[in-house]
Amino acid sequence: MDDRALRPRSGSSAKALLLTILGELVLPHGGGAWTSTIVRSLALFGVEERNARQAIARLADRGTLRSEKQGRRARWHLTPGGRRLLVDGTQRIYELGTGEHAWDGRWLVVLCSVSEDQRAKRHQLRTQLEFAGFGFIAPGIAVSPHLDREPAANAVLADLGLLPGALVFRAEAGEVVDADDVLERGWDLGLLAAEYDAFVAGFGERTPSTDEACFVDLVELVHAWRRFPFLDPGIPPQLLPDRWPGHGAHELFSTRHAAVTPGAVRWYLAAEASAGASEGVDRSTTS
Repeated sequence: MDDRALRPRSGSSAKALLLTILGELVLPHGGGAWTSTIVRSLALFGVEERNARQAIARLADRGTLRSEKQGRRARWHLTPGGRRLLVDGTQRIYELGTGEHAWDGRWLVVLCSVSEDQRAKRHQLRTQLEFAGFGFIAPGIAVSPHLDREPAANAVLADLGLLPGALVFRAEAGEVVDADDVLERGWDLGLLAAEYDAFVAGFGERTPSTDEACFVDLVELVHAWRRFPFLDPGIPPQLLPDRWPGHGAHELFSTRHAAVTPGAVRWYLAAEASAGASEGVDRSTTS
């Protein structure tokens, strides 16, 4: 199981939305959900039943979900791999913006060259290291300002079978390239600032008044925030520009998340209770 599944694509596909629902509501409430609950949940985002069932089937094919038959109905449970995927992703999502530890000026550097005939593996390496908070300053050279992410880097390299030919070490920028230059080479700070501004503009004025609206707001909030661990490495405060918009965006995320979660949970648990008590036939998913 790799972290590619956690990265939201452009737009809001049924599978991407389902992953957000699984991580935010299914995982902390037993790890299982009825098919009809998932279909009903995704319908709130304009996802048709056929597409919702296809999203379930695709996550089952990837080993994230497994089905359990109860009579003629299906209940879906997170697999151990699916749980690990979502727990790791949730940790990165909620850790972003909370670290204010002093930075000692050192970078964690990963050197790993992947041959041209292994493009898929090269893509996996880049995607997984980016999710772990690394930026690429050149092909095969990734850096992070967080030395404690070495175990994560080693795990990515080991999982991809790249550890024997890789180098992971700690380094300081020299006289030719200073820390700000390394940061600018690894990440597009202008784009990142614009993304934070857009997040605040999109969620700053929402006032959901029903449990259903809170559920929609929570899923859309977390779904949008999920993108930032791929864009923001957790930049040390001393490297941040003045009036960095990420601070306000993180405060908004935390405040709105706390405000809408109780209503969202009530809606989800009521939907699960209704599905569990239903005597109707719930068809199993089809690919």
